[in-house]
Amino acid sequence: MRSRAGPRSKAAPAGSPVGSWEHFPHGADVGVRGRGPSEAVAFEQVALAMIAITTNPMAIRPTDCVRVTCTAPDDELLLADWLNAILYEMATHRMVFGRFNVAIDGRVLHAELWGEPFDRARHEVGTEVKGATLTALLVGQGRDGQWTAQCVVDV
Repeated sequence: MRSRAGPRSKAAPAGSPVGSWEHFPHGADVGVRGRGPSEAVAFEQVALAMIAITTNPMAIRPTDCVRVTCTAPDDELLLADWLNAILYEMATHRMVFGRFNVAIDGRVLHAELWGEPFDRARHEVGTEVKGATLTALLVGQGRDGQWTAQCVVDV
């Protein structure tokens, strides 16, 4: 089991748009945050933060693609729906995802989730994420132009 003693963060992999993700402490649960130059990149990064609770996203081979579409009345609920859609696809396909391509058009999110079937021998087993919550839910653009997408996930 991975320790959650302190915040973890990671810059985006080479070749991806500039962005970063991190974990922030929240009682018995874990906060996930993604940042980037666009709302879509922030959503991709927060997804990586959530995956990193479960396994090392850098160890996931992006061999298979699953497409999802989410709609919501506002950006914050769109984020919660997005993260819960990833968890649903992980559970139903028994896969882990390590790369995300997100496009947001108004209140509609279209995404490609790239990953592979979970392999206990290759993928570190961390903490199970049960769902995205509405706690600390935030999507917005800062004065520096960077977007932030965050919430607390139930573990």
